Amino acid sequence: MTTSRSDISAPMATPQGELLRLDGVTLRFGGVVALSEASFAVREREICGLIGPNGAGKTTVFNVVSRIYEPAAGNVTFHGRSLMKYPAHRMAKLGIGRTFQNLALFPSMTLTENVMVGAHVHGKVGFGRAVARFGASAENKRVRARAEELLDRVGLGPWRDHLADGLPFGTLKKLEIARALACEPSLLLLDEPAAGLTHGEVDELGAGIRAIRDDFGLSILLVEHHMAMVMSISDRVVAMEFGKVIGDGTPEEIRNNPAVVEAYLGVEP
Repeated sequence: MTTSRSDISAPMATPQGELLRLDGVTLRFGGVVALSEASFAVREREICGLIGPNGAGKTTVFNVVSRIYEPAAGNVTFHGRSLMKYPAHRMAKLGIGRTFQNLALFPSMTLTENVMVGAHVHGKVGFGRAVARFGASAENKRVRARAEELLDRVGLGPWRDHLADGLPFGTLKKLEIARALACEPSLLLLDEPAAGLTHGEVDELGAGIRAIRDDFGLSILLVEHHMAMVMSISDRVVAMEFGKVIGDGTPEEIRNNPAVVEAYLGVEP
């Protein structure tokens, strides 16, 4: 399928102001049901926390939205369009940016070059040609300036020319967020961004995520085990267990949802 930039990037308003919707999504790995009729929505300019114990299906949801996994049933719509007809490599151009539970960076590249990989999704030439400055000097200059701007935005400007290899884990987490922002997403998927961070770094990250939502005007779907951060920054929280959605509401509603308390938050003796 050939899809122009103008065809795929303009938002299509929905009556509910929804940006992303999962409808009855089911996914199986052999005899194991990873998702079972999972349904929920992410609204425009909303931070939605996705919680649940290990194996609940949270990262599987990300992989379905990213088109890495093909569901056995159900549908995923984004800006009112079904994502089922698009391949995984089109997601960034559609406006879906993502970080990963395990870092997916290029250690031998500088921080600037890592972010440029994300920015080039909207360019007319490939990243390799741009880095080599082969017939793409104007685009290379524009993309590099954008990458440096995003590094400044996440507090990594002074390290822009450093190789990613060997940098502290918290720095690399910020780098991955900057690279995801470089594709100019309207939806940002953050997969356990606080994993491995210190308490101070977690607090800084939470404030940064809210600032990114406000400054860039995007929606964020957040998978995270750090419950204090999820509950403090999310507008709404979706709870999962064994591939099913068992709760959907405000942080306060989720805290008081008996099914969620029993499955994940813990029942007080």
